Amino acid sequence: MVGEAVLESVFGDDREVITRYVDILASRGIDRGLLGPREANRLWDRHILNSVAVAPLVSKGASVADIGSGAGLPGIPLAIVRPDVSVVLVESLLRRSVFLTEVVAELGLDDRVRVVRARAEDLEGSFEVVTARAVAPLSRLVGWTKHLFLPGGELLALKGSSVADEVAEAQSSLLASGLVADVRPVRAAANLEETFVVRVQSVSRETQPVR
Repeated sequence: MVGEAVLESVFGDDREVITRYVDILASRGIDRGLLGPREANRLWDRHILNSVAVAPLVSKGASVADIGSGAGLPGIPLAIVRPDVSVVLVESLLRRSVFLTEVVAELGLDDRVRVVRARAEDLEGSFEVVTARAVAPLSRLVGWTKHLFLPGGELLALKGSSVADEVAEAQSSLLASGLVADVRPVRAAANLEETFVVRVQSVSRETQPVR
């Protein structure tokens, strides 16, 4: 369990909602195979706080597509801490999309979160931000999602400590698509473990100020 001080500083009045979500993940999420049994004791650090660390990079009022949402990460925690954004949870597997629909309803997020059962490459629409966490290598992920955030949006992909190598491997495919990537180290709170977000956008947007 995360400390009360962190809960207060990160989630504030949304502490009850995020705690209910964690309880659902620790029970039905594991029972239905969306998370492994060993994840129960590290849901806060490894999944929830890791997911909300991306929130400061999402512009105010943005439309967000969370690709390969799985158990709802990072899309549901993001929607909880950022009620100003609208989130589409994109998941291709039926059992996962059913779970997500149930969770969104139970947490009372229907006003700003909806679930779409689809593969990223088949999804239609345009979004200001596309998020993804532990979905695919960067070059493949960009290929699946660039039609969703170009020309004016961006991809925010949560990655692990080998992020620099992954970005380097994707450079040729990024350049061929007129894209540029930079790595942002982020934390949900100052004293928490650092995670990394790869921000991908069109080259023409590279010189715009950081939001």
